[in-house]
Amino acid sequence: ELTIYNRGISGNKVFQLAERWDKDCLDLNPNVLSILIGVNDYWHFRNGDYNGTPEIYEKDYRQLLERTRTVLPDIKLVICQPFILTGTSAVDDTWLEPFSVYQKIAAEISDAFDAIWVPFQEAFDKALERAPAIYWAADGVHPSMAGAQLMAETWLNALA
Repeated sequence: ELTIYNRGISGNKVFQLAERWDKDCLDLNPNVLSILIGVNDYWHFRNGDYNGTPEIYEKDYRQLLERTRTVLPDIKLVICQPFILTGTSAVDDTWLEPFSVYQKIAAEISDAFDAIWVPFQEAFDKALERAPAIYWAADGVHPSMAGAQLMAETWLNALA
């Protein structure tokens, strides 16, 4: 008996999510809220299209969740780990160290807000034992159908 609203927009960073938060989230009055955000906050900084920093990512993300908890105090939060796959068309090993900071921030926020944590990076890392990175996400960020299936299974297992 679930009603699912997917309001994800490719390329968005946390501040853009916040700009549309009332209409795309709060006005829907959800019981469960699942968020996956962070890769664009780093990627767009990396390619020079955004002046964000890990500190801005954390501040914006925390403000978004504080705002959410104020309006929807009983909401169940699900924070998904932002992930990357190296050795792909867009992601190489130079991403690992700087992007891990964003992943750590997301994990800390999940703990701080008593959210369910969805470990996407670990799931993809384990999946690399079965197939190469390009099978799961050709550019290392946007999942293929196989990657989307892996994400769905990981999400459901986290909530079980």
